Amino acid sequence: MLKSPMLNCRAVRSPLRILPEKLSADPSRVVLRPFHLAWQENVSETTRAELLVRDILGLDEEDAELELNGIWKDFSERHWQIGRIFDERFQEIAEDMGLDQGAVSPVKRRLIGAYFCHEYSYAAAALMNPSIVPHPDQTGISAGQQRFVMSMRAVGEGHISSVAFREGIVGPDGDFTLWPQSGPAMAAVPDDRHRLQPEDATLVHRQPDSAISNSVLFPVTEAQRNGLEDLRLVHFTHDDGTREYLGTYTAYSGHAIRSELLRTTDFASFSLEPLLGRAARNKGMALFPRTVGGRYLIVGRQDGKNVTLLSSPDLTRWDDEGTALLSPVFPWEFVQMGNCGSPIECDEGWILLTHGVGAMRKYSLGAALLDRDDPSRVLARTACPILTAAESDREGYVPNVVYTCGALVVGSEIFIPYGISDSAIGFSTTTIADLLDLMV
Repeated sequence: MLKSPMLNCRAVRSPLRILPEKLSADPSRVVLRPFHLAWQENVSETTRAELLVRDILGLDEEDAELELNGIWKDFSERHWQIGRIFDERFQEIAEDMGLDQGAVSPVKRRLIGAYFCHEYSYAAAALMNPSIVPHPDQTGISAGQQRFVMSMRAVGEGHISSVAFREGIVGPDGDFTLWPQSGPAMAAVPDDRHRLQPEDATLVHRQPDSAISNSVLFPVTEAQRNGLEDLRLVHFTHDDGTREYLGTYTAYSGHAIRSELLRTTDFASFSLEPLLGRAARNKGMALFPRTVGGRYLIVGRQDGKNVTLLSSPDLTRWDDEGTALLSPVFPWEFVQMGNCGSPIECDEGWILLTHGVGAMRKYSLGAALLDRDDPSRVLARTACPILTAAESDREGYVPNVVYTCGALVVGSEIFIPYGISDSAIGFSTTTIADLLDLMV
């Protein structure tokens, strides 16, 4: 079986059918975000923020109203809850500075709120690395179809990564429709901004009346400051039969990474909490959709090169260093391997989508079949890639990359959204039978 590295993969037909639709970076998708001023050097006991508030409070009421009207004219049609957002931002500033809110006129309250907000184009640089799960609401769809929620890594100014979502419906042969994004996006907000401790779970919620497809999860803690990267969602079934959506992702502070876990039942409220233990230290961890043998399982990469299987009796603590599951065998994997989302359960076992990196740092997607009862046993794997960067998909922020953080079973088929060169998202589909037939 392992004599296949010399197989001419260019002559092997991929089981994937590439669909024509693509999602690309879109600078027009903006959200209102808090604008933070740094400390002003050489100004004793006074911050730039306090100086700014002093200047605004010093305006005549007529001048303040004139300025606010201009802001309203420029931005109100772009952000349909702009007044509420300005009011809430003023309350935060007033609370932090100890202002007497009752002494500030309604016009100046909103004006202060406006000065401490800014538009952020969250997907201006890239849209990539999607994962996908069944939607919480499956009512009213036709036989053979499935409603879904797709997460995407969006990258904006400063290379800050956030999590964006799209809803849609997919049916046989990869026939799918994405729901339109109506109006501007809105950022999810912490339930309590004063309780953002580094080792605690942070609770955030969607803005009122904001659809899933219009909601964005931004970094809210110090450990996440520079990004929430590569969310791998899975619809998890607990031993007692309850279900929730879990997603492992990488929190990046700008100088350190750590693995964290997103939890939600409805995509309306979310818990973001760190994964603990010495094994929860690297990027690319993906949960199995249920326990196996009474233990939680994760596939990850502990050494930067091989795929590792980790197990734990506790969902949020991972101390077992795990066992090697897959190592590079074929030339398109020689640099490193990793998972491409949570394993998919089927009659034959667990299908694990993988990625491999070969010469010229070219990424390819592959797959392996794991034993259903003992996932540490690899039953088969693809000797040739199922997807590589095609000529039309090689260009982007990071050339020659194809990558996914998860796929969705639709009947006898697997629907696979995937990142293209860290810049865009493409879509593909295959049957389980065709994928298994390619394995050796």
